[in-house]
Amino acid sequence: MKRLLILGGTGDAVKLASLAILLQRGFANDLPELVVITSLAGRTSAPKSLVGNVRIGGFGGEAGLIAYLQTERIDLIIDATHPFAAQISQHVAGAATKVGIPRLVLIRPEWARLPEDNWIEVKSVAAAVTAIPASAKRIFLTIGRQQLAPFASLTDKWCLMRSIDPPDLSISLPPGKLLLDRGPFSLAAERELLREYRIQAIVSKNSGGDDTYAKIIAARELGLPVIIVQRPIVPEGEIVRDVAGAIEWLLDAIGR
Repeated sequence: MKRLLILGGTGDAVKLASLAILLQRGFANDLPELVVITSLAGRTSAPKSLVGNVRIGGFGGEAGLIAYLQTERIDLIIDATHPFAAQISQHVAGAATKVGIPRLVLIRPEWARLPEDNWIEVKSVAAAVTAIPASAKRIFLTIGRQQLAPFASLTDKWCLMRSIDPPDLSISLPPGKLLLDRGPFSLAAERELLREYRIQAIVSKNSGGDDTYAKIIAARELGLPVIIVQRPIVPEGEIVRDVAGAIEWLLDAIGR
């Protein structure tokens, strides 16, 4: 028997878990049984539905994750967390190395800048605050609920803030409106949103993927600047860019 831990947080993690379960049910007699466990940090109140064994909550840092891997006798680990979940990815890399189990990182490609894009690339959310053009007074913030506090200083601007869940009540917010919604978003809907709220600039992380790319296309069409936060560095190790690559790695790891 092989025990696989998937660190979730993305749509790719959902697809991976579903396919891994199908593999488990379709194994030939000469392949080991596969137990699939998906772990979510619990930051989203209504995460996308997952099949198989699911755990919710953090591990308590690298030491807590090491204890979990040992207690649950995990044989393989796939990091399919959000591209900006830098801390947990560091913990996964360190724990897997110390326990001595194979680790894979599943991370979708970044969005590529096209010649028609008006991007202002920055290395952090804090840098994004000061990179917003002075002439832009109505800002669309699509960076997640946990990254809104730095923008509270923008008292001279109006911000449309979109997130899946509402921010913590203790967080200070900039003037504007909170919009609770979950992707995927269509190009027509994003185009209409930018026009309805008379948006003059967008702040976004370079998350990659299709679910939220429509806002980038809409900004391109409307000639709007996009302050785009670059991804943190991924810990060294084996990386694949799609679910198919992760399944190939998994099959090799279990000895097909």
